[in-house]
Amino acid sequence: MKRSLLYIGILFSAVSCGRNDHALQSGDLLFQAGESSDMTGAITAATGENGRLNFSHVGIAVVKNGADSVLEATTNGGVRLTALPEFLARSAKIGGRPAVVAMRLKDTAGVCEAVRRAQNYLGLPYDYSFRPDNGKFYCSELVWECYRTSDGSPIFTARPMNFRAEDGTLPQFWTELFARRSESVPEGVPGTNPNDMSQERTLREVYRWF
Repeated sequence: MKRSLLYIGILFSAVSCGRNDHALQSGDLLFQAGESSDMTGAITAATGENGRLNFSHVGIAVVKNGADSVLEATTNGGVRLTALPEFLARSAKIGGRPAVVAMRLKDTAGVCEAVRRAQNYLGLPYDYSFRPDNGKFYCSELVWECYRTSDGSPIFTARPMNFRAEDGTLPQFWTELFARRSESVPEGVPGTNPNDMSQERTLREVYRWF
């Protein structure tokens, strides 16, 4: 355990937050169209738009001496650090290449601090309840929590969440998930999703893998 904590500390103390526009930087956001599953299907049904690439996941790039990783909140392991090749491999494919887009804040002043905040949440569980302030995180909730302005307010916008498909129905995945948890569907509760976040004007695209 001590060795693991030491490794993580070294990793984050040496992350690259430089200004090379042609390479991945720590704090870049990696928006991913995930491989087909019940959950990714439910997410894109509720938040996607016809005619656009619909993202079902987002993670935070961590760059150290050319070894790229992604700090992310996943259903498999909660908040964790994932090697970039593993992250790309589980993406949907476009022309055989990962459907992943890297975006960067136009103002990068607080990016390194955002990565440090995210480090503090490593090991926390995934937020299947999709509710704020419960000590758990879903993917875009982690990003929303960590990226702050100089006065501490969130950079990204939380909006009333929609879990319904385009035809107004609730996908079976959501009804079964919240029934198992004996919770109501958090329809209208303030939250985030990768699709909306990817369209924020504070971001610019820097690279795509396809």
